[in-house]
Amino acid sequence: MLDLPILSLGLCALAAFIAAFVRGLAGFGMAILLVPLLGLVIPPAEGVVVSNMLALLIGLVGARKVWRVGEKSAGVIGGLAMLLTPVGLIALFATPPGIARVIIALVAIGAFLLILLPTKPGHAPGPIETGLTGAASGLLTGFAGMPGPPVVPYYLRRPIPREVARASMLTVFLLTSLASTVAALALGLATWRDALFALLLFVPVIVGNHLGAMAFGKVSDPAWRGFVGFLLLVSGLMALARLLA
Repeated sequence: MLDLPILSLGLCALAAFIAAFVRGLAGFGMAILLVPLLGLVIPPAEGVVVSNMLALLIGLVGARKVWRVGEKSAGVIGGLAMLLTPVGLIALFATPPGIARVIIALVAIGAFLLILLPTKPGHAPGPIETGLTGAASGLLTGFAGMPGPPVVPYYLRRPIPREVARASMLTVFLLTSLASTVAALALGLATWRDALFALLLFVPVIVGNHLGAMAFGKVSDPAWRGFVGFLLLVSGLMALARLLA
């Protein structure tokens, strides 16, 4: 029904499992890993829609818990991002696929560069920084299916408990995936094929996310933050490799 070879479906399922494991452990990263890989099998725009649908489905699992643990800023950032997600989505479908692939790759590289910026001990982001983070996250959710690049540095460059940082990021990503999915359906940009693809991939996603969440509770804070940086580095290198291919 998806008109895709079995091998391609299997590779997508494996990619979804790995990306979801990373999400469960790091609190982000599923879209950064999954969107470029899905773009090898289906058009980039469809890959973003499917990735956002998966993010919504898995985000609903344990949503109450992450909302309690996360910062209140997550609701502000997520709310602003929801308003601008449709704008990014419209821009994506108006952009030629080749150019969209380049922009999505640059977003992945930029995520790694942002995390290299020095930490800000004691820094409390003000309304302007919080607002810009929400706006950028929304635009990138719609265009690249990647709300993380602005959000990850916002939380990880501050000395807050990793449980709070992870829960805050997951809260933002749930809200952005909801906005993207609703916008795609309302604008007629999502199809039954996208929904079916997302449902098929949800099985490996939920298994991978569960295993990743179990691993999160067993790693130290320095190890977790180091893994986050390594994840962004790998994502950037993957994106660069696609550009040079």
